Amino acid sequence: MSRTTLFPGRLGLAESRIPHADRHGLLWLTRGNLYVDDGTLHFLAAGSDDIAPGDYAIPYQTISMILLGPGTSITHDALRILARHGTLLAAVGEGGVKFYTAPPMGQGRSDIARAHARLWADKSKRLDVARRMYAFRFGKVLPHKDIAVLRGIEGGRLKKAYRIIADRYGVKWKGRHYDRENPEAADPPNQAINHAATFVEAAADIAIAMVGALPPLGFIHEDSSNAFTLDVADMWRVEITLPLAFSVTARVAGNPELSLEREIRYEAAKWFKKHKLIPAMIDRVKELLHVDDRGGNP
Repeated sequence: MSRTTLFPGRLGLAESRIPHADRHGLLWLTRGNLYVDDGTLHFLAAGSDDIAPGDYAIPYQTISMILLGPGTSITHDALRILARHGTLLAAVGEGGVKFYTAPPMGQGRSDIARAHARLWADKSKRLDVARRMYAFRFGKVLPHKDIAVLRGIEGGRLKKAYRIIADRYGVKWKGRHYDRENPEAADPPNQAINHAATFVEAAADIAIAMVGALPPLGFIHEDSSNAFTLDVADMWRVEITLPLAFSVTARVAGNPELSLEREIRYEAAKWFKKHKLIPAMIDRVKELLHVDDRGGNP
C-alpha cells in the first residue's frame, strides 16, 4: 500500500472517512496500526465500514482521546508521543460497547483506593500521613503540625542538600532556578534535576498504579492530577534524584558531545534497578496507606 503525503491524508486538513467528533475531541480508529514516522503520528488503516484503506496522519495535539477499536495495534513510539502530549488512549469494543484500559486498579481491588480516599478526606489523618512522609525524609517525626511549617523546614533541608551533593560531585551550584515556560533556559545542573525528577516521578507512577492508589489525592502536594505521585517521588529526592542529576552533570561536562537528558535517562534505569526503587516505593505507599501485602487493612 502506498504511503500518503503529510497533508492529503491529514485529518482536519483534507477530507477523511475517519470519524472525528470535534465537540468531544474523540477520534475512533479501527482495524489498523497506530505508529510514529518522523515525529508524526500515523494510522495505517486496513479498511472498514468507517475508514477507507490508507495511511492517515493524526493531529494528536488537538485530540482529547483516541479510542482504538477491534483489529488495531499500536507501537511503543506512539504510546510515548501520546503520553508526552497528554492525549488519552483507550481500547474499546466495537462502537464503544466495551472499555478496556491499563493498568487496572490494584489488580481488580478497590480496598487500597478506598483506604487512600479515607485518609485523604479526613483532615487530621491527612496531616498525619504528610508528617510521616516528612519523617521518612528527616529520619524522625517532627513535632510541628502545620503543613506550611513542615514545607518551610523541608525547603531549608533541600537548599542544604543541593549544596552538599553538588560539592560531592564537583558541580558548580548557583541555586535552584526553573522557568516552566522555558525549561531549556536553565543551567545544566538545573536541567539535570528536572530530567532526573521526571524519571523518578515515572517510577512513582508505576508504583502507585501497581498498588492501586489514587494519583490525584496528594497529602503534601495539592491541585495536581498527579499530586500523590509527586509526594512519593519527593521522598527519594535527596537519596536518588539529586545524586543522579549531579553525578551525570559532572560526567557530561567533560564531554559536550553527550546529551544530558539521554545520559540521565540511561543512568536512571541503572540506579532504579540497583536501588530497587520501584519495589521500595510500593512498600512505602502500602505503609503510608496502612495496607498489608494482600491489599487489605492490617
